Amino acid sequence: MVEETAKMGEKQARRGAAQQKLLAFASLIVLVVGFSLASPRFFQVDNIMSILQATSVNGVLAVGVTMIIITGGIDLSIGTLMTFCAVMTGVVLTWLGAPLLLGVAAGMATGAICGLISGTLVAKAKIPPFIATLGMMLVLKGLSLIVTGTKPIYFNDTEGYTEISQGSLVGKIIPQFPLPNGVLILFLVAGIIAWVLGRTVLGRYTFALGSNEEAVRLSGVNTDRWKMAIYALAGAICGIGGILISSRLNSAQPALGLGYELEAIAAVVIGGTSLSGGRGTITGTLVGALIMSVLTNGLRVLSVAPEWQTVVTGIIIIVAVYADQLRRRSAN
Repeated sequence: MVEETAKMGEKQARRGAAQQKLLAFASLIVLVVGFSLASPRFFQVDNIMSILQATSVNGVLAVGVTMIIITGGIDLSIGTLMTFCAVMTGVVLTWLGAPLLLGVAAGMATGAICGLISGTLVAKAKIPPFIATLGMMLVLKGLSLIVTGTKPIYFNDTEGYTEISQGSLVGKIIPQFPLPNGVLILFLVAGIIAWVLGRTVLGRYTFALGSNEEAVRLSGVNTDRWKMAIYALAGAICGIGGILISSRLNSAQPALGLGYELEAIAAVVIGGTSLSGGRGTITGTLVGALIMSVLTNGLRVLSVAPEWQTVVTGIIIIVAVYADQLRRRSAN
């Protein structure tokens, strides 16, 4: 029963997301061409690298929350969790003077633990994901400010930290194409999670939980345990996002984070993942993240006022959710 439910969920994911991925990719091409024609500054190497650099953070968060949304859940805490992970990385590296690898591990472990707590609230306490993660969002925001005393933590004395995101291994080989390391990390994370979703038991249960959680439970599977594992893995991925953004800024900013969750969720939905669960792909999520970054960057290049950029982002989120509802209606 579980295997059949999982396979059904995977088939629905492929069938339902294929058309949306194609539409999202076409939209990305239209945006790139449109902004390139509107401003010669847009399609330049430096600006393209800036877009990819921005996508690395939003994309990593989107990859993590994709797993949760496929289960039929939601996580509103990923933005502040990213910030808290960056703060804890800063505490370990700068305040405790730990080695670089230990600081990175601490950031990911912080994300995994916080994700596990959110997953426990959802799975064991039966608190709706929206409320559980909303509460976690506020808790993590407060903790970030408390731990740092509302002051940023700088990584000036941590050798090699900025290279995690801003360095370019590709640029050392091909100087004309200085692809940031943050983008390579995004592709690596996306590849691993795509493999997990498509080739592992955890991936099959992720789709099965979103398709018919009750059927999975009645088949004798401990759904609570798997759901907690999914939230913990997503949290660890948010930890990577925290490391990337703090490496990019060379600091852990305790007030940063709010708003990132909306862009990440919008990227996931634009990429074809259904908010009702059971459908989604990492490839689609990456395309959705690129669309959000290209849109934000293009509006900035055209000197559109920041307040109007916010308006456009809100409209995109509304349209993405409405498109998801239309897909669900047509599927039913």
